[in-house]
Amino acid sequence: MTESSVPARGPNEPQHPDPSSFGVDPATGIYKHPAAAPYIQGPRPVKGSLDYLEDKEYIHNMTVEGRWPKLVVPGVSFQNIIDFNGRRYMYHYYRTRVNVYDITEPKNLKVVLEKKYEEGPEFFGAAAIAFNKKLKKWIMIQSFEVPRSGPMGLGGAKHTDPAKVAKVKSNPGLRGIKIFELTSPIEWKQIGEISNDPHHPHARSQEGSGSLDSPTYYGGKYAFVCAAPDNTFINQEYPSYLYSPGQLVYDVEDPANPKLVNSWWVPGQRLGEDAAYQNWRQYGNRTSWTGGRMPIVPDKPLEDGGRYGYTVMGGLGFHVLDLADPDNIKTVGSLDLPLNVGGIEGDHIDASRANERGFVFVNGYPMNEDGYEPYKDVYVVDVKDPTKPTIIGTLPRPMPPKDAPYTDFVLRRGKFGPKRSAYYWHPGKANPNLVIYPFTSAGIQLFDITDPTKAKITAYFVGPMTDGKGGDQPTKAPVECTAIEWDRNLIWGFTNGGLYLLSSPAMGTPNFGAPKA
Repeated sequence: MTESSVPARGPNEPQHPDPSSFGVDPATGIYKHPAAAPYIQGPRPVKGSLDYLEDKEYIHNMTVEGRWPKLVVPGVSFQNIIDFNGRRYMYHYYRTRVNVYDITEPKNLKVVLEKKYEEGPEFFGAAAIAFNKKLKKWIMIQSFEVPRSGPMGLGGAKHTDPAKVAKVKSNPGLRGIKIFELTSPIEWKQIGEISNDPHHPHARSQEGSGSLDSPTYYGGKYAFVCAAPDNTFINQEYPSYLYSPGQLVYDVEDPANPKLVNSWWVPGQRLGEDAAYQNWRQYGNRTSWTGGRMPIVPDKPLEDGGRYGYTVMGGLGFHVLDLADPDNIKTVGSLDLPLNVGGIEGDHIDASRANERGFVFVNGYPMNEDGYEPYKDVYVVDVKDPTKPTIIGTLPRPMPPKDAPYTDFVLRRGKFGPKRSAYYWHPGKANPNLVIYPFTSAGIQLFDITDPTKAKITAYFVGPMTDGKGGDQPTKAPVECTAIEWDRNLIWGFTNGGLYLLSSPAMGTPNFGAPKA
């Protein structure tokens, strides 16, 4: 297709909704979201939206135990927590910057490393860090992918600017994973790497997306990676991303010599799978994310008897995979999530209660500001019968306190909705009756899931929209990230206003001493 013949709109691209179809209900004060909306960047305030950035804090059933203004970057970042030689460390990073904190005494956080990388193909990738018992070493697996934003990204122009598409395809650097050995908490050396592109693993410009977000790795034989391995994985509707990532399994028993075991994807993601692609509910809408966002999460490590893995593939549904034989992955159950265009329809899975309670949490993520898309629910999915995953509930929508100068968090501006709850590597065992989500403009929300069909909010902390110093702070998503220490009943919140240490009676009595060995 030539540039001049590119259609102005996709065959199913949503129109801008009628302004009368969404907005604040004057009777209840609750914001009604559009039924559907196209991809759009920038603010879209509605009647009642604040015309300033609110820096007030709201807190219920929680305590701020500490606050540090230093940040790697405001907005999204990644965190890992490990115990090394009797001390606990947190890795806090995003691409060109990485900080390492000693949090053995959490109220006395110490910065033990601040490191910057030059912008380019070498950076600190989203990492999984785990202790390899066989090697008796800490192993870190980092993801390297093509840029999603900035001057090397698409900026929403995938369907209109072939030059930008060509630039992404030719971007140099590894599209895969690098494997490191931690020789100390602040030192690591590379011991292995592998490209996700099996056809051109040593080319300057490799094919495919590279590895997205943090791999899933428990320290044993297998690692799970989300990636489009070549340029046939291209049926991606989202206008700011080129590839449609699938799921890859690697044998990393010898970390210096990783090997691809198998790959899995939803029919329709690749060129040549036209019938399946055109059968998608999202076909041609140029809005939905169609493909993986994060790697497979097993119910427990395969080395410890785990069998089923869970994945949500953007708008392509939730899937249960039988991993008993990783060389022969079988799809045993699938579930279409409610159609929810735009934003990310399926971003994250929390499987930490799958074995004990038989359900997982599945959620999307808002991409448009000011509520200009359908609300992103957090679904409770029953997986007791892996062949029949079923939605049995949703987490309640957070509402602002009565003393807030607005009746709905959408009116606070920026993005409103869930991001990602606690990652699988957070220390301790997840509370079976509590789940914690960063909720962007609605802060950090704690949900009582004693009855998962009737979950309720039991505590929250809503931080300021800026750093309070007049700095140039992003306000689209004031808090997207948390790190949970389940074993010490502590929450770390990464916000525009800084790094917060939080506790709540809902979690139990906090422990500010050294973690138990």
